[in-house]
Amino acid sequence: MRRTLLKPILSTQILIASCLAALAFALGQPASAQSCTGRLVKHAMGTSCVPKVPKRVVVLDTGELDSALALGVKPVGAVTPAGQPFQAYLGKLTEGIEVVGTIQQPSLEKILALRPDLILTSKLRHGQLYDQLSRIAPTVMAETVGVVWKENLLLAGEALGRSAQAKVLLAQYERRAGQLRNRLGGRGRLPTVSILRFTPGQIRSMNRANYIGTILADVGLPRPAFQSKDTFADYISLERLPDLDADYLFYATYGDPAQTDQAAVLSSPLWKGLKVVQKGRAIAVNDDVWFLAIGVLGANQVLGDLEKYLLAGK
Repeated sequence: MRRTLLKPILSTQILIASCLAALAFALGQPASAQSCTGRLVKHAMGTSCVPKVPKRVVVLDTGELDSALALGVKPVGAVTPAGQPFQAYLGKLTEGIEVVGTIQQPSLEKILALRPDLILTSKLRHGQLYDQLSRIAPTVMAETVGVVWKENLLLAGEALGRSAQAKVLLAQYERRAGQLRNRLGGRGRLPTVSILRFTPGQIRSMNRANYIGTILADVGLPRPAFQSKDTFADYISLERLPDLDADYLFYATYGDPAQTDQAAVLSSPLWKGLKVVQKGRAIAVNDDVWFLAIGVLGANQVLGDLEKYLLAGK
């Protein structure tokens, strides 16, 4: 997902937020370090006193939803990407979770109504709402999203009282990534992989500093020169498509394909002229998994896709 700050919230919503914060404040201020009867968790916005065993968790981003479910905790509430339901790859795991708005605009009123005892999100997404959220419930915020998804899983594990489980999940993922690397021939003999994402109004050539970039790096898969950058993405025109040629090209579409340039790109002579397309190695993948997941459940599904397509080509 694009790493940008959220748009300012409308003044009426700020008023609502202030009223909700005042109500939550009346119910009880957050515990200080001296009076904490739970556990103190350090995070991007400071230190929060969280319950020893949180029972009513609200998550405000896709990564936190993935992490909580991976750790065996079903949130009582969660946001969704704008205009979309919960990610389909999570299946029945999301049944019974209340929608509390979107990532871009969570509803403080709905969050308060759920009486959470812990809120998980990030400073990048909701730093400006930290005071209001922390008056509703102890709030733990990661610094950012995407490339730091592993650190965010560990933070979620700490906040949920499941640090050991989080470490096990990461170790299992990393072992699987290493096994795939070895099955593909090991470093120096691995195929190059290019990543393309269509979003409304943008054609994104994905570089290394993002969620999917970390997974490819964990397997050791090299990128074409144009994508071998420690940045998030380049927003390209059709003319740059030849720079994306590689042994394999994986592409996905966010939202309604009709609202993107996907059809124009896939029908263009430049696309059809790519060697990777001519070899039948330009492969459509699930955007929910490859880009929106930002968590270990999604990462393991990406590894499954890589195993399926890359090993079939050996």
